[in-house]
Amino acid sequence: MNHPTHASRPWNLIADHLEHLGTRTVFGLPGDDMALLAAVEDRDIDVVLCRDQRNAVFMATGYALASGTPGICAVGKGPAFTNALTGLLEARSAAAPVILVADGTALSRLGTGAFQEFDQMAAVRPFTKWAARVDRADQLPAVLEKATAICLNGTPGPVYVEIAEQIQDTSPAPRILRGKAAPQRLAPDGDVLRETAGLIAAARRPLLLAGGGTRHRNTGRCVERLGELIGAGMFCTASGRGSLDENHELFCGLAGLYSTGPAARLWAETDLVIALGSRLEETATFGWPEPFEAPVIQVTTDEQTLVTGPRGRAVLGDVARAVSGWAGLLAFGTPDASWTERVRAARAELHARARARSAAAATVPLSARPAVVQVLDALRDVVPDDSVLVQENGLQDMWSYHFPHWSCGSRGGSVVPSEQTPLGFGAAAAVGVAHAQPGRPVVALVGDGAFHLFRSELPTLADRGSPVLYVVLDNGGYGWLQSNLDQVSGGLSRFAFVADRDTGTGALARAMGLGHWRVDSWGDLEGTVRKAWEQCASGVPTVVEVAVALDDVPPGMETPGGDFPQREAPAGEQD
Repeated sequence: MNHPTHASRPWNLIADHLEHLGTRTVFGLPGDDMALLAAVEDRDIDVVLCRDQRNAVFMATGYALASGTPGICAVGKGPAFTNALTGLLEARSAAAPVILVADGTALSRLGTGAFQEFDQMAAVRPFTKWAARVDRADQLPAVLEKATAICLNGTPGPVYVEIAEQIQDTSPAPRILRGKAAPQRLAPDGDVLRETAGLIAAARRPLLLAGGGTRHRNTGRCVERLGELIGAGMFCTASGRGSLDENHELFCGLAGLYSTGPAARLWAETDLVIALGSRLEETATFGWPEPFEAPVIQVTTDEQTLVTGPRGRAVLGDVARAVSGWAGLLAFGTPDASWTERVRAARAELHARARARSAAAATVPLSARPAVVQVLDALRDVVPDDSVLVQENGLQDMWSYHFPHWSCGSRGGSVVPSEQTPLGFGAAAAVGVAHAQPGRPVVALVGDGAFHLFRSELPTLADRGSPVLYVVLDNGGYGWLQSNLDQVSGGLSRFAFVADRDTGTGALARAMGLGHWRVDSWGDLEGTVRKAWEQCASGVPTVVEVAVALDDVPPGMETPGGDFPQREAPAGEQD
């Protein structure tokens, strides 16, 4: 390769490392020097030049979650660096293997009030698994090697590498031979596997819960095979969605906050939960009966995420290796046929309720605003079944979390915000997903409040031609906040989070050469979505705005109560 001589030598080494990783995309907004761009000028490495550093890290996070390989982000120093911290907060919470590379003030100018000087190392450590500053060029190879190993192994997460300004033009660092950049998957202790296999064999009403740690680890559908072997109902957390076959007859949707009606009743009746790669945080366990008396076997790679309790069992190790180990130990067991029939019946009832809601929505006048269930029905009918749905976590867009109003089927994918739920994450992450899996359909279902925070990246969409279909549910602003305000004020407050006004997105999108469509009545919905998808499939990033009603909320969320809806009914009676 004939790399430009004007490129800084450290960035040439970083570019070499990216090629070693197999990375073909970097997201970011470089500082004043163009060292990064010069280093990759004649390489097969693309740089997605973003308008906002936070969105750049969101994109790198989407890339990492979709690919299972490191997402790379590069930014400047000072305020550029602090802008990226929200993205790192999400990457850490989402367990995404992200490598953030940033400029740093020269060693000789530290403590002098230099231009954009800031103690970035002190600020970044709470947001990352590991952070290092490189003050000598000869340190860089080892730092990059360690950063990659740390971000990929154990529970994945973001790492930070700071490149001090004084090394930009120093002598080349020595090249070293590197092994394959892949995570090492550790097997659980054999005694622990045998002990927990005994608990599983004794259970008559087991449930399997696949968390984010199951992503990219369900090799050969090993989790579904274990579920069949023990007759378990199968659920996933929001972060684990896309890791299981949602067409499987024992799959009953998402757990916790998004589990209502017949699915919630299974959680009231279970006598064992096997949690695979889940931290069991409050969204995943919301609505579980209290006290929850069934034992929980939690498989995790990080002892710090253990949820301990008198009836809990911990299995430290890789999800796939734990599941395979159990399958061998339980190969000749006999599941309880009555429990598997209960699970199948719950799944059938979920489908029946979804069909009834869709039918009820179709009885309103054609001039009425679309119901979100109709939006999801239209997407399901139009978009290929291997599409990746990237979501936000607002009021109306949470309909898609409620299976089977949206299903990933056996081929679809999913990327969602973590429990941090930073507004605008899904809209930006969709760009990273599209770059991680080129040629695969990518749909972002987002609220208008979240999309407005992302709109500064419309030029980025235009420049990169990232073929994402954005379906923007327009309820006039921040619907969840308005619902909470109405709950405490009786709808009489002089303050408001929503307003019935034109979003202005159409003019912006058209000015950038993007596709834009607007749906204000459900009679126009499917035809418009079909046209928009055809435009997106031709390579044009496309936005479809759909006017929805503020009171069109998912089941079980009719009464907001701060961060979560209020559920006064017992778990067995929830709709």
